[in-house]
Amino acid sequence: MSWTVGELARLAGVTVRTLHHYDRIGLVRPSERTSAGYRSYDARDLDRLQQVLLYRELGFPLEEVATLLDDPDADPAAHLRRQHRLLRDRLERTSAMVAAVEKEMEARQMGISLTPEERFEVFGDWLPEEYAGEAEERWGDTEAWAQSQRRTAAMSKEDWLRVKAESDDVERRFAAALAGGVPADSVAAMDLAEEHRQQISRHFYDCSPEVHGGLGRMYVEDERFTAYYERIAPGLAQYVSSAVQANAARQG
Repeated sequence: MSWTVGELARLAGVTVRTLHHYDRIGLVRPSERTSAGYRSYDARDLDRLQQVLLYRELGFPLEEVATLLDDPDADPAAHLRRQHRLLRDRLERTSAMVAAVEKEMEARQMGISLTPEERFEVFGDWLPEEYAGEAEERWGDTEAWAQSQRRTAAMSKEDWLRVKAESDDVERRFAAALAGGVPADSVAAMDLAEEHRQQISRHFYDCSPEVHGGLGRMYVEDERFTAYYERIAPGLAQYVSSAVQANAARQG
């Protein structure tokens, strides 16, 4: 097959002017010219043009591209391996950048106005923005969601650290109660659950006993929350869930 300069430009997604430039500098020259002097490109020219465009996309200057392609010892398969490696490297970097931007978007969506470094300082490797889309889908049309958005948007790093310290304290006392054999439906455990509910109401949204009981069920039904509590102490997810639901029944 053969192509005119216009046909090749359309096929490769470049301008005729670009092909004229590549011809002038000897980077991609047409294998033939018609009797009228028009450029005529064949499959080998198309293959070389594709190599040039790929290297250009990877950031190589034209001079370096020419050196690579004109190396008499170069193996076409070696070009493909090099390009494959470079593209994989770029894909990994791009994927990391996309993930970082998505996390930032989700954090802003949740109203968390902390830098990534501050969020790691506050939350460690448990980042609430990972649940942003799911949370909005489940509760986005509720007043509790709107209330939480307003409150968290105004919270500084110091506010988040204070909230986390309070949560850590309750969780630590839950773990101590579990280790001490305190029944989950005892007054002491239910009082801890009530303290937990009040913390949510104070910092995020008005958490009714009914809503709190639903959260308690989620601690054992959602493996991500279960894993969070199990890292603190084995069996803690079920213990907290039972105490929260017992307290909800007491409050009701």
